Amino acid sequence: MKTKPFMTLDDATRILTAARQEAQKNNWAVAIVVVDDGGHPLALERLDGCAAIGAYVATEKARSAALGRRESKQYEEMINAGRNAFLSVPVLQGMLEGGVPIIVDGHVVGAVGVSGVKSDQDAQVAKAGANAA
Repeated sequence: MKTKPFMTLDDATRILTAARQEAQKNNWAVAIVVVDDGGHPLALERLDGCAAIGAYVATEKARSAALGRRESKQYEEMINAGRNAFLSVPVLQGMLEGGVPIIVDGHVVGAVGVSGVKSDQDAQVAKAGANAA
C-alpha cells in the first residue's frame, strides 16, 4: 500500500490566506475556494464586493483542477481549440482559467479556485494560494 500527503485545516487556511493577500494587494474582489483531492470544499471566502455567483464558480474551478490534476485553464484551451465534445464530460463544470492544483511531493492533494476578476487574474490569485502549500 502506498501513502500520500493530505491537507489539514491548517494547510487550507494558510493557502486561503495567501490567496486572499494576493487578491487584496491588487484590490480584486474575488471568491477563493480550497478543495481536497476529491474536489470537496475545505475553505471558502467571498471578499467584499464579489458577486454571489463567484463562490459557485470558484468551487467548480477548484473541483475541476483537483479531479483532473491540472489547471482548469487547460480544459478551456482544449474547448477553445475546437474539442467541443469535452463540454459533455460528467462532473467537470469549472472549465475556465482560475483553478490550480496543489501539488505536494508529486501528489495532487487538492486545488484552489478563484473567480471574480479577469481569468488570468483569477489564476494569479489561485497560484499564490497553491504556492503557499
